[in-house]
Amino acid sequence: MDKLTLRSYAKLNLFLEVLGKRPDNYHNIKTLFERIDLFDTVTLLNHQDNKIRIISSCRDLPQDHSRNLAYRAASLLQDECGIKRGVDIRIIKRIPVGAGLGGGSSNAASVLMGLNKLWGLGLTKDKLLDLAARLGSDVPFFIYNTAFAQGENKGDKIREIKGLGALRFWHLLVVPRIHVSTPAIYKGWDRFIKGRKLSKRASLTRPKYDVKMLILALKKKDLSLAARMMHNSLQGVTVSSYPAVRRILGALRKYGLETILMSGSGPAVFAIVSSRKEAVTLARRLSVVEPGFARVFLTRTLT
Repeated sequence: MDKLTLRSYAKLNLFLEVLGKRPDNYHNIKTLFERIDLFDTVTLLNHQDNKIRIISSCRDLPQDHSRNLAYRAASLLQDECGIKRGVDIRIIKRIPVGAGLGGGSSNAASVLMGLNKLWGLGLTKDKLLDLAARLGSDVPFFIYNTAFAQGENKGDKIREIKGLGALRFWHLLVVPRIHVSTPAIYKGWDRFIKGRKLSKRASLTRPKYDVKMLILALKKKDLSLAARMMHNSLQGVTVSSYPAVRRILGALRKYGLETILMSGSGPAVFAIVSSRKEAVTLARRLSVVEPGFARVFLTRTLT
């Protein structure tokens, strides 16, 4: 086999609680991932020299190999398994870059799984998860073939959730045309928490509900309760730094939607809607009120 094409799906965070900074300068979190049907296309072309090439028309992809997760995934496999062959990695981007949707992490996971097959490496799922965790906190989630999963530690310790197999959400996903730096947002969170502690109001930064309560509500199909439990610790920090995110949140709230949340460190904002029909209607309204301001997607849970 010399060629393999994969779909590389995006994620949303239905819950994201930042617990605190770790000694390694990352942060411990608790999160609930949802896989959605928005995807990039990743094609792997095998060749005999040992070069790795990233080929894409997307100008937003990192050109520095040390920052490109797809490149790093292939390089890591070469080093780990003593592979002398190379690969062309062609990426058709649909997932906005730097939006909190995990596009780069998903691409990296697709490269790990695809090259495991293309190069006949025979790596186990546990080994792939170990490699994925070395690349980035979100990468391990995409190794699992699951619609929902809980993430702990840096987000890289994944726990599959049983009992949600039939759950599907329709989303209106709105992504402003800006790039948000995840490290900068976490630094902003650190400053915010430090200020809260100094003013003895640290308790105000914690959500009223936790991720386990949210999962229980979803299992019971109590979507109204679940909507009230969804939370993102980073949303306030991103909103304060990027007015475009506040603008989108405000625009969506005008439509009376019950659940509106930012994914990851942003700037992507999503709403849970009742049907594809409602999502189409709201997308048309947004295109009239905010023409050209943001990219709008209709997407749903991928089961």
